[in-house]
Amino acid sequence: MNNVTFPNVGMPHVLEELQGIPTPIYETQVVDGEEVQVVVGTETNGRGELSPSEYDDAVRDLVNFLEYSGDPVKLERHALGWWVMGFLVIFTIVVVLLKKEYWRDVH
Repeated sequence: MNNVTFPNVGMPHVLEELQGIPTPIYETQVVDGEEVQVVVGTETNGRGELSPSEYDDAVRDLVNFLEYSGDPVKLERHALGWWVMGFLVIFTIVVVLLKKEYWRDVH
């Protein structure tokens, strides 16, 4: 399988049975006065087990699962982050008021 982004890389397309064999769609564009062929998308040969929308849904589910399994406590950490930021804001206000109180007699 040839990769569109990195050509001539020997990587197998492990989801070929589901998608089919993708081929790039080229478009000619003018860049700095020179015509260049640019890949604008891909299309499959239609021999996959899933339709394009079903394949996109399956890959989206797979990527979401892998992201979650890589860092399962991410949502808890983000929720805790809001509490930490709120504490820091309140603590900063208390520290500024305390500083003003201590330095009132010096100035």
